Amino acid sequence: MGLFTLAEAREELARLRPVLDEIVAVRADAAELAAALTIGGAPTRLGGLPEWKAAEARLDELMAEVQQTGAELKSLAPLLVDFPADLDGEPVLLCWLEGDAELTWYHRSDLGFAGRRRLL
Repeated sequence: MGLFTLAEAREELARLRPVLDEIVAVRADAAELAAALTIGGAPTRLGGLPEWKAAEARLDELMAEVQQTGAELKSLAPLLVDFPADLDGEPVLLCWLEGDAELTWYHRSDLGFAGRRRLL
Protein backbone atom coordinates (compact mmCIF):
# COMPACT_ATOMS: atom_id res chain seq x y z
CA MET A 1 0.00 0.00 0.00
CA GLY A 2 1.05 3.58 -0.55
CA LEU A 3 1.59 6.49 1.72
CA PHE A 4 -1.19 8.58 3.21
CA THR A 5 -1.32 12.35 3.14
CA LEU A 6 -2.40 13.85 6.44
CA ALA A 7 -5.83 14.64 4.95
CA GLU A 8 -6.22 11.08 3.62
CA ALA A 9 -5.19 9.56 6.95
CA ARG A 10 -7.67 11.73 8.83
CA GLU A 11 -10.40 10.78 6.37
CA GLU A 12 -9.56 7.09 6.68
CA LEU A 13 -9.51 7.34 10.47
CA ALA A 14 -12.98 8.93 10.42
CA ARG A 15 -14.21 6.08 8.20
CA LEU A 16 -12.60 3.51 10.51
CA ARG A 17 -13.93 4.94 13.78
CA PRO A 18 -16.96 2.60 13.94
CA VAL A 19 -14.64 -0.36 13.30
CA LEU A 20 -12.20 0.82 15.97
CA ASP A 21 -15.04 1.37 18.44
CA GLU A 22 -16.25 -2.17 17.79
CA ILE A 23 -12.73 -3.52 18.32
CA VAL A 24 -12.66 -1.88 21.76
CA ALA A 25 -16.07 -3.35 22.69
CA VAL A 26 -15.32 -6.85 21.38
CA ARG A 27 -11.87 -6.78 22.99
CA ALA A 28 -13.51 -6.13 26.39
CA ASP A 29 -16.00 -8.96 25.85
CA ALA A 30 -13.22 -11.36 24.81
CA ALA A 31 -11.17 -10.46 27.89
CA GLU A 32 -14.16 -11.02 30.20
CA LEU A 33 -15.02 -14.31 28.54
CA ALA A 34 -11.40 -15.50 28.68
CA ALA A 35 -11.22 -14.69 32.39
CA ALA A 36 -14.45 -16.60 33.00
CA LEU A 37 -13.04 -19.65 31.22
CA THR A 38 -9.96 -19.89 33.41
CA ILE A 39 -9.99 -22.16 36.43
CA GLY A 40 -11.64 -20.27 39.22
CA GLY A 41 -12.80 -17.53 36.86
CA ALA A 42 -16.05 -15.78 37.73
CA PRO A 43 -19.03 -16.65 35.55
CA THR A 44 -20.10 -14.01 33.07
CA ARG A 45 -23.43 -13.10 31.52
CA LEU A 46 -21.69 -13.04 28.13
CA GLY A 47 -21.54 -16.81 27.80
CA GLY A 48 -18.77 -19.34 27.59
CA LEU A 49 -16.37 -20.97 25.17
CA PRO A 50 -18.51 -20.57 22.01
CA GLU A 51 -18.97 -16.85 22.69
CA TRP A 52 -15.25 -16.42 23.39
CA LYS A 53 -14.39 -18.13 20.10
CA ALA A 54 -16.89 -15.91 18.29
CA ALA A 55 -15.42 -12.79 19.89
CA GLU A 56 -11.90 -13.82 18.87
CA ALA A 57 -13.07 -14.50 15.30
CA ARG A 58 -14.78 -11.11 15.16
CA LEU A 59 -11.63 -9.38 16.42
CA ASP A 60 -9.66 -11.06 13.64
CA GLU A 61 -12.17 -9.81 11.05
CA LEU A 62 -12.10 -6.26 12.41
CA MET A 63 -8.31 -6.13 12.59
CA ALA A 64 -8.08 -7.37 9.00
CA GLU A 65 -10.50 -4.65 7.94
CA VAL A 66 -8.23 -1.99 9.45
CA GLN A 67 -5.11 -3.41 7.84
CA GLN A 68 -6.73 -3.70 4.40
CA THR A 69 -6.84 0.11 4.28
CA GLY A 70 -3.05 0.36 4.39
CA ALA A 71 -3.10 1.47 8.03
CA GLU A 72 -0.96 -0.52 10.45
CA LEU A 73 -2.60 -1.92 13.57
CA LYS A 74 0.28 -1.81 16.03
CA SER A 75 -1.41 -2.68 19.30
CA LEU A 76 -4.75 -4.06 20.42
CA ALA A 77 -4.66 -2.89 24.04
CA PRO A 78 -4.44 0.00 23.99
CA LEU A 79 -5.56 0.27 20.38
CA LEU A 80 -2.82 1.89 18.30
CA VAL A 81 -3.09 2.58 14.56
CA ASP A 82 -0.35 4.06 12.38
CA PHE A 83 -0.73 5.52 8.89
CA PRO A 84 2.47 5.45 6.80
CA ALA A 85 3.19 8.93 5.45
CA ASP A 86 5.87 11.33 4.33
CA LEU A 87 6.36 14.51 6.32
CA ASP A 88 8.73 17.05 4.83
CA GLY A 89 10.56 14.31 2.92
CA GLU A 90 10.95 12.05 5.95
CA PRO A 91 9.16 8.71 6.33
CA VAL A 92 6.85 8.89 9.34
CA LEU A 93 3.86 7.15 10.83
CA LEU A 94 0.83 9.29 11.60
CA CYS A 95 -0.16 7.87 14.94
CA TRP A 96 -3.61 7.44 16.50
CA LEU A 97 -3.92 6.00 20.01
CA GLU A 98 -7.16 4.86 21.62
CA GLY A 99 -8.60 7.86 23.41
CA ASP A 100 -7.23 10.42 20.94
CA ALA A 101 -10.05 12.59 19.61
CA GLU A 102 -8.37 12.89 16.22
CA LEU A 103 -5.14 12.23 14.37
CA THR A 104 -2.70 14.78 15.81
CA TRP A 105 0.51 12.79 16.41
CA TYR A 106 3.31 11.28 14.37
CA HIS A 107 6.64 9.58 14.89
CA ARG A 108 9.58 8.76 12.68
CA SER A 109 9.41 5.23 11.35
CA ASP A 110 12.75 4.35 12.94
CA LEU A 111 11.88 5.71 16.40
CA GLY A 112 8.55 4.11 17.12
CA PHE A 113 6.06 5.26 19.72
CA ALA A 114 8.77 6.63 22.03
CA GLY A 115 9.50 9.30 19.42
CA ARG A 116 5.87 10.41 19.16
CA ARG A 117 5.43 14.14 18.49
CA ARG A 118 2.41 16.41 18.02
CA LEU A 119 1.67 17.47 14.46
CA LEU A 120 2.00 21.22 13.92
